Amino acid sequence: MAEPVIDEALRERLKSALWFSIGKIVDEEILQLNVNATPQFIGALTEMVWAQLENISRDLESFARHAGRSTVNTDDVLLLARRNEGLGELLKAFVDEENAGKLADKGKGKGKGVAKK
Repeated sequence: MAEPVIDEALRERLKSALWFSIGKIVDEEILQLNVNATPQFIGALTEMVWAQLENISRDLESFARHAGRSTVNTDDVLLLARRNEGLGELLKAFVDEENAGKLADKGKGKGKGVAKK
């Protein structure tokens, strides 16, 4: 199976944004923990997170494709999280809450029997 072609400039911009975000998180944590983190640590952590994201995205795409879909949905994410019991439970609770909210919003529609102007 061929890997999708991703513009190298876009890849570098995404990695830079990830590095920036991870750097901000690390900065917040080192202040709370009263420790130091080197730029090399932030770079290595960024590379590790990037590799994880690539693996996760391939898995999610495979799950969707196996189900005959071209779009990843929540079922794929829940399937990916199945081996991490705590994460799976959190995600399932979140999805259930979102679905309950959508059902409640559906019932609050524009009103049945009201003529449109």
